[in-house]
Amino acid sequence: MTINDNEQQYLNLAREVLEHGHQKDDRTGTGTKSIFGYQMRFNLQQGFPLLTTKKVPFGLIKSELLWFLRGDSNIRFLLEHHNHIWDEWAFQRWVESDEYTGPDMTDFGRRSLKDPDFNQLYRQQKNEFCQRILDDDQFAKKYGELGNIYGKQWRHWKTSNGHFIDQLGNVIEQIKTNPFSRRLIVSAWNPEDVPTMALPPCHTMFQFYVNDNKLSCQLYQRSADIFLGVPFNIASYALLTHLIAHQCGLQVGDFIHTLGDAHIYNNHFEQVRTQLSRTPHRAPKLILPDQPKAIDQYGMSDIQLIDYTHEPAIKAPVAV
Repeated sequence: MTINDNEQQYLNLAREVLEHGHQKDDRTGTGTKSIFGYQMRFNLQQGFPLLTTKKVPFGLIKSELLWFLRGDSNIRFLLEHHNHIWDEWAFQRWVESDEYTGPDMTDFGRRSLKDPDFNQLYRQQKNEFCQRILDDDQFAKKYGELGNIYGKQWRHWKTSNGHFIDQLGNVIEQIKTNPFSRRLIVSAWNPEDVPTMALPPCHTMFQFYVNDNKLSCQLYQRSADIFLGVPFNIASYALLTHLIAHQCGLQVGDFIHTLGDAHIYNNHFEQVRTQLSRTPHRAPKLILPDQPKAIDQYGMSDIQLIDYTHEPAIKAPVAV
């Protein structure tokens, strides 16, 4: 037993891929070390699994999940909460539109690594874009929209006959009324939508399980960026499990994280080694309101983390 068994699950994954992963090319051109098929199990009774071997910004995790729970797919809500993790996809659609007349911003990922001046210009253009999303309702409606991403698929899945299914709402009702069902599943992977999506869902499906008055959740994630993405994913789905349990009058059980292609980008190796050299702290604790709210009515202040002791943040480039 270690001081933080949950975090050790993540560190074991990172070490396994770093030492035994297969070198592969990837969509971004960066290259990765990867393995296929890996599973971690986090006991949510042992504290909230936000990593402590580096600082992870919990505010971004909260606002993104609240955005999903509202069924929202426009980045304006995120920008209002100073969250920029989905900017790139909306901005890309803007600069590729017929209405955009600014400097050429294509192929950002590769050009920015080689050209600091371009990087500065890109950030200036993106900042102006984000401010316009906040200030201009019509512009936000047209260019802040990301389409059928997680929130839409969870809360407004469009059927072939034009109707909509609230998958998450239905699952919550089933947990309350038929907790032993084996159909407590939410899917984000719609084959019809995949060809036209800016980024097909990485978190493809999750399932809930009730036993001994505890709610557990298993996520299948097809593609997992171990250094930057997976720490967010662990915390986000742990928080989701807490919120659903809160809705249904249950305690939390386990979060099981099943990964398909689990990879470390070639330009993240040193950052991973730095993190592996650190010793985890005790896991923080999650505090929710005494009385549950409707699942789409929680606010940022309703979700609090206490006793979060962590090592410094470790910066790394995002592969896009």
